[in-house]
Amino acid sequence: MSYERLTIDERAYLLQLARRTIELGIAGKRLPALDVTQLSPALAEWGASFVTLTRQDGSLRGCIGALEAYQPLAEDVREHALAAALEDYRFEPVRPAELPRLRIEISRLTPTAPLIYDGPDDLVRKLRPGIDGVVLSDGVRRATFLPQVWQKLPDPVQFLGNLCNKMGASASLWRIQPLTVLVYQVEEFAEE
Repeated sequence: MSYERLTIDERAYLLQLARRTIELGIAGKRLPALDVTQLSPALAEWGASFVTLTRQDGSLRGCIGALEAYQPLAEDVREHALAAALEDYRFEPVRPAELPRLRIEISRLTPTAPLIYDGPDDLVRKLRPGIDGVVLSDGVRRATFLPQVWQKLPDPVQFLGNLCNKMGASASLWRIQPLTVLVYQVEEFAEE
């Protein structure tokens, strides 16, 4: 993945692509093929993204993405925009009447990197609130919080506890046993 930030035009394109994809998807229409050869190099390059949908009051309405790049960034955004609207198990599918009041946010992820730590206190010290997205793994269980989640959970102890809960484990699991911890950063942008 290239680490150059996307241009204003590339960001605008991805936000429009996400909105148009959701419009077609909730109307039950087929998505047209995406011609990757017509995209800028940054949008055609493989990239990982999360698409987050929020209501006007700021509450979450859907969020789905991928931690690893496996397709062109534009295709990845399109896939996750549709999934955030229709397949987030925490919510009913988005209805057409809701769409004008939903805000789309896109997070373009850097590759994950292992965070090596020696015990719970060291883990808390090494986390960078507001900068790092965090992936916790315990065997087959895995969960992530984007860096934006630090705004709602600024305390690393609370952040890790909630992330363990999201993984389907006790909030104290990170204190009791070593977990695999990966970190990543995002380039985040949203509709106005």
